[in-house]
Amino acid sequence: MDVISTPRSNARKALDQLGRPAERRFGELAFRGLLLFGTIIACLVLGVLLVSVGMDGIPRLNAAFLTEYSSRFADETGIRAQLTGTLSLMVLVALIACPIGVGAAIYLEEFAPRNRFTRLIEVNIANLAGVPSIVYGLLGLAVFVYFLSVGRHLLAGAATLALLVLPVIIVAGREAIKAVPQEIRAGGLALGATRWQVASRQVLPAALPGMLTGTILSLSRAIGETAPLLAVGAAFSIRQNVKPWELFSDFSALPIVIYQYASFPGEDFRVEAASAGIVVLLAVLLLMNSVAIVLRNRYSRRT
Repeated sequence: MDVISTPRSNARKALDQLGRPAERRFGELAFRGLLLFGTIIACLVLGVLLVSVGMDGIPRLNAAFLTEYSSRFADETGIRAQLTGTLSLMVLVALIACPIGVGAAIYLEEFAPRNRFTRLIEVNIANLAGVPSIVYGLLGLAVFVYFLSVGRHLLAGAATLALLVLPVIIVAGREAIKAVPQEIRAGGLALGATRWQVASRQVLPAALPGMLTGTILSLSRAIGETAPLLAVGAAFSIRQNVKPWELFSDFSALPIVIYQYASFPGEDFRVEAASAGIVVLLAVLLLMNSVAIVLRNRYSRRT
């Protein structure tokens, strides 16, 4: 009997050390309830903000608000220049940051040697993803505006925002490449393909949906940034359309005009016009994300 009871007593002692099942279930339920409570509070706060902004801004939205330039009269002001400036910035940021970020991710995961220098680069990239945006603005001001003599133009703003989102794209791209099974690489190399052929024709298409997710997140961050654009000289008010190919033209953006409207003392500017600008910015963000999500899902079905 002693021999038979000994394993049971040992198992019982192990369970007592880990905690009784009832206590573990209670702790798990309590933790899940805490997470659910935090999620509900965050959703409620977000919902209140969206409803408040919508109630103030949607009545102000009309065709004139989207097609007219900024004015000192609240009932005549518009966001045409800022809307075209935001769209132009996002196009240029995607064209600059995405190829560099994807290329850096592929090199670090598929070709870079595993040494101390590579690990240092990886740590620095991860740390750069958490640097405040104003630091990138000051970097863009020093490098693009003064050192490279680009001036306070559209190209300087796009390059600064591209630097801001580049670490996010690289980190997301590396994680997507890591998720690709090693059997795909081994199969390609076994069939005689070079490492570049395997990376470009097998690994990259399989990792592309995850990379598009990182691109969505990075562009979503860039579209709402104000501090870097203020640092490189974005105008509060201009009366011209901003086109992506006019790299050395003056520019503005929706966050800039929202900041300007919110600083005015009048309720018609500070509440109505600013809220309407926020609604337009959210609509552009959702439209841009929707297009990226559709592309991601299409590539996911193909893979």
